Amino acid sequence: MLINLLKNTTTYYAGIRGTGYYVPERVVTNKELEQYVDTTDEWIQQKIGIKERRVAAENEATSDLAYKASLMALEDAGISAEDLDLIILNCVCPDHRDPATACLVQAKLGATKAAAFDVNAGSCPGTVYVLNIASNFITSGSCKNVLVIGADVFTSIIDWNDRVTSCFFGDGAGAVVLSRSSKPGLLGYSLYADGQGYEAIIIPQGGSRTRAENISINTGLRDGATCLDMDGKAVWNFATNAMPNCIRDVANEVGIQTTDIDLVIPHQANVNIIKESMNKLGLPYEKAFVNLDRYGNTASASVFIALAEAVRAGRISAGNKVAMAAFGGGLAWASALVEWNSKEDFNI
Repeated sequence: MLINLLKNTTTYYAGIRGTGYYVPERVVTNKELEQYVDTTDEWIQQKIGIKERRVAAENEATSDLAYKASLMALEDAGISAEDLDLIILNCVCPDHRDPATACLVQAKLGATKAAAFDVNAGSCPGTVYVLNIASNFITSGSCKNVLVIGADVFTSIIDWNDRVTSCFFGDGAGAVVLSRSSKPGLLGYSLYADGQGYEAIIIPQGGSRTRAENISINTGLRDGATCLDMDGKAVWNFATNAMPNCIRDVANEVGIQTTDIDLVIPHQANVNIIKESMNKLGLPYEKAFVNLDRYGNTASASVFIALAEAVRAGRISAGNKVAMAAFGGGLAWASALVEWNSKEDFNI
């Protein structure tokens, strides 16, 4: 239950209290992909930077991945599911069209006091969108602890015969516990959209505009129009400007130089997009945390998986300024700038 009378006059801060992630057990290497599509391990590594990706089992849905990532985030935060006021989940591959997958995660966790809803903000940038949405629930005084999740079984909408998309994506979930803190954690954010470019990343069928049809009676698979379609060149041209620009914008708004950023957590879509973006920011590539070689593009989960791994790798410590940025369908893109809190900051 979430109730707010909108009369709060107290200043609250929001900080990241805990992180978690989960990826399925099955590993699909580039060599295995060569069996399904006209590609090579060498081409994929050179053009994208991916060596392998994870693929969910037939009985694994988005809520299952999200649940396991959430357990890790709650443990890291040192709180229980009962302490949560709100759960927000971003995905484009929900368990069902209705109800919200966030409600299923709430039930699995036993977070009986938490409200829950889904967001679809262009898959890949959606997690950064949702982080910023959640921060407003904290700073307004409505919530003390919000669980923010990015999760997708993205391979469920991939045509494995299409080289443009099949090489890129994998499945996974990332989660963050955002809590009320005594010091500023989330310093600023930027959210953008340009619906004129919506056709560059699209699943043509399955909505009310063009309804799904032609389900194969033999395989149960939908035709290609219900799979992701992507214009690779258009995405490259868009992403290599959108990602560095939104990081620069939020840094300027906060009043710091991009060189003051200690670590960049970029959307894990293409290593060459990351390199180009870091170059445009005037930052060394080493300041970016990159794990797409092992997981591919996990869409909604991408940024949070990388963030959780960066924390566990010792790349982030209290006081560090961390920038997160992502881009994707919509077209949409977003960034957030965080000054990492210490655990003591949440003892309020």
